[in-house]
Amino acid sequence: MLEESALGDGWTVWNADAERAILAYRPDVFDGSAFPAPCMPTIYLARGRRSRRPEGNRNLPPDAPWLVRLRLEPEIDRKPDAYDTRSDAVAAAVRLTERFADGGIDYRSLYQVPREEYLEKLDELTGSP
Repeated sequence: MLEESALGDGWTVWNADAERAILAYRPDVFDGSAFPAPCMPTIYLARGRRSRRPEGNRNLPPDAPWLVRLRLEPEIDRKPDAYDTRSDAVAAAVRLTERFADGGIDYRSLYQVPREEYLEKLDELTGSP
């Protein structure tokens, strides 16, 4: 079970059920006015294949791993981490929210062409240097 109170500062449970969970970072900031909603940092937790996006994981084998993927915007995401059980994946997702909120994730390295205004806002929100 994902408890919102266990997540890092600014993270919220956007959607969760037995098959997947979506965690969103600061939806009050990434609301479509100052920064586009598709740029809201999001963590996806679902069974799947590393090579596919979360929404493309259909017809999975019964032993498919649980994946935890951080996405900064539609084409910018971090390589997913794989876990054998949902409970391990939930624990990893919670740790990832904490690391992100504390500035412990180098999200700038995920960009080939940095978007400075957006990245500066993430730095401000997470306290990153």
